[in-house]
Amino acid sequence: MEEELKCPVCGSLFREPIILPCSHNVCLPCARTIAVQTPDGEQHLPPPLLLSRGAAAAAAAPPPDQDAAAGATCGGAGASTAGGLGGGAAGGGDHADKLSLYSETDSGYGSYTPSLKSPNGVRVLPMVPAPPGSSAAAARGAACSSLCSSSSSITCPQCHRSASLDHRGLRGFQRNRLLEGIVQRYQQGRGVAAGASAAPAVAICQLCDRTPPEPAATLCEQCDVLYCATCQLKCHPSRGPFAKHRLVQPPPPPAPPEATSASVGTSTASSAGGCRSPGGAGAPVPRKFPTCPEHEMENYSMYCVSCRSPVCYMCLEEGRHGKHEVKPLGATWKQHKAQLSQALNGVSDKAKEAKEFLVQLKNILQQIQENGLDYEACLVAQCDALVDALTRQKAKLLTKVTKEREQKLKMVWDQINHCTLKLRQSTGLMEYCLEVIKEDDPSGFLQISDALIKRVQTSQEQWVKGALEPKVSAEFDLTLDSEPLLQAIHQLDFVQMKCRVPPVPLLQLEKCCTRNNSATLAWRTPPFTHSPADGYILELDDGDGGQFREVYVGKETLCTIDGLHFNSTYNARVKAFNSSGVGPYSKTVVLQTSDVAWFTFDPNSGHRDIILSNDNQTATCSSYDDRVVLGTAAFSKGAHYWELHVDRYDNHPDPAFGVARASVVKDMMLGKDDKAWAMYVDNNRSWFMHCNSHTNRTEGGVCKGATVGVLLDLNKHTLTFFINGQQQGPTAFSHVDGVFMPALSLNRNVQVTLHTGLEVPTNLGRPKLSGN
Repeated sequence: MEEELKCPVCGSLFREPIILPCSHNVCLPCARTIAVQTPDGEQHLPPPLLLSRGAAAAAAAPPPDQDAAAGATCGGAGASTAGGLGGGAAGGGDHADKLSLYSETDSGYGSYTPSLKSPNGVRVLPMVPAPPGSSAAAARGAACSSLCSSSSSITCPQCHRSASLDHRGLRGFQRNRLLEGIVQRYQQGRGVAAGASAAPAVAICQLCDRTPPEPAATLCEQCDVLYCATCQLKCHPSRGPFAKHRLVQPPPPPAPPEATSASVGTSTASSAGGCRSPGGAGAPVPRKFPTCPEHEMENYSMYCVSCRSPVCYMCLEEGRHGKHEVKPLGATWKQHKAQLSQALNGVSDKAKEAKEFLVQLKNILQQIQENGLDYEACLVAQCDALVDALTRQKAKLLTKVTKEREQKLKMVWDQINHCTLKLRQSTGLMEYCLEVIKEDDPSGFLQISDALIKRVQTSQEQWVKGALEPKVSAEFDLTLDSEPLLQAIHQLDFVQMKCRVPPVPLLQLEKCCTRNNSATLAWRTPPFTHSPADGYILELDDGDGGQFREVYVGKETLCTIDGLHFNSTYNARVKAFNSSGVGPYSKTVVLQTSDVAWFTFDPNSGHRDIILSNDNQTATCSSYDDRVVLGTAAFSKGAHYWELHVDRYDNHPDPAFGVARASVVKDMMLGKDDKAWAMYVDNNRSWFMHCNSHTNRTEGGVCKGATVGVLLDLNKHTLTFFINGQQQGPTAFSHVDGVFMPALSLNRNVQVTLHTGLEVPTNLGRPKLSGN
């Protein structure tokens, strides 16, 4: 909020803020600084129609005494801006700029472009030199008198619209007491005194040219200026327009504020901007209830819609606002408050959206940082992999060169050794023959000459053609073609992988699991991929290492497959696809289902008269007729065993236990149709039944507390029943093949509890003999 409380000219907190016609605010001392006086040469231009406060008498020339009084007024009001008043040269481009001040006279605003601007872009007039022999105070009074007596204007530092001043000068603009109070509360909340730390210990005159200034003797409530006795007589006489001004005692000296960094900063900003509160008051002054500046004793009671300002009843009686639309002040206040609140709701919603957008942008920043680091790490890893591959290939090539060199060296050394041996032998033979030739004994020579001739001829034959030529060349017949690789390295760059098949999905092994006869698989797209996947295809084999088949096609990356075989090993893989085609398969994951079956009664497949409880493990019926309920598991391979405990058995009913297809009839006894294989039993005997055919009556029944076991062996394709650990009759059914679900039929006289997850028993009793 602090930015809303700062003056656009000096950059400090507002002090004595006034409201310009464009609804912007500016400090009163700063307004004196940026006020513009029209040169005398331009007095022939038509005056602006918009006069603040509706003073039509501004177009007429003021009387002489009023001129003097106005000069005194401006002299008092412009103490802090002695260097901000003066007439500019009216010539050339400056004259063209000033002409725009009187355009759009209906609104009173213009697009005046000042030639000399402050750092904030606001016109600051050069200081008016004091005439020789005159005091600074007199020069200031004369400057302000010129400002009030001639046509003057002020340019808003924010929207750069200009507005003309009437005979009251800047005092014709309303003082924003509401903003002033908010600034005061804001300073109190920050623990900063309203006055700057550099403020004087006592209230001093704001117009004195003495050094140091004289203590203030009077404060004008309308001008908000402190005067000493001399300056009050000179600049604020009690006659003319000043006769209605109220002069009071200056405020008491403030308590010295604590020297804090915040107060020092405030003092510096205030001094730089030229906005000092009267007397440099350091303690907060209680706000006065606003009164009409034209009628000091009257409070505001009405609001003029045309002038957009509060007025008192005296203003209405004088007829100044007679033709204007006037509304009660309180009602208008509430109406405008409601409008502001409604507008704030919209701003609040936008602010909330902006905050959420900022959070989104900050998240994007974080993601950019993280993705940048990931991409850098990936790039380094890829380049390191290329370097490693090149290093390994370099080692292989060096090995080939070494082998070639060693082979050539070996061949040359072998040839050297062989040639050296033959040369030594030939040299020895030659020396021996020369010694023989030197002998003079013919008979002795002839004894060995034939043998020597043969040896010499044989030695000569050893040096056949090619014997004195090297077997290998010193040159290596190895040429490394690195140009394609260098070209590929130079062309190595990032590419947009558009119109390409998606990459290999990565299986998330930590999320892949099995439960009972269900398997859950999860996967994800690898990072840094530019080829998004439109969907995925999950494939699973048959549990025996057979062919893969599609079990899921879709966009999800998590899939659960139910109805698998128990105690089986499945292989699963996944691949992605998009508009360009199907990507490669992922690695194969191996899944092992449960060794034994865990299941309950299925409430969705049971007859509506079946009543389940105990987490769907206990079943009974509400009807006297037999009703069927199935289990949640389905079997097509392996051996499975489960038991049913009889919790209640009344009036000798005939419950039936067994297996059935999913489409079994559920409103009659199990086994009466061709979709069920069952054993029904009473308290004395049992029968096997399929397609309503009763076979193998066996003695021995059930009662409360009995246990019925069912053994479905799909490896042997048999179905066997047990009562209390003893096999009931022979093998009930053979050639059982297909998909079966545990099944039970009972009426209201029976209640049974299912027990699953049991190992196939190996120590069950021998079967009882059947009765027929």
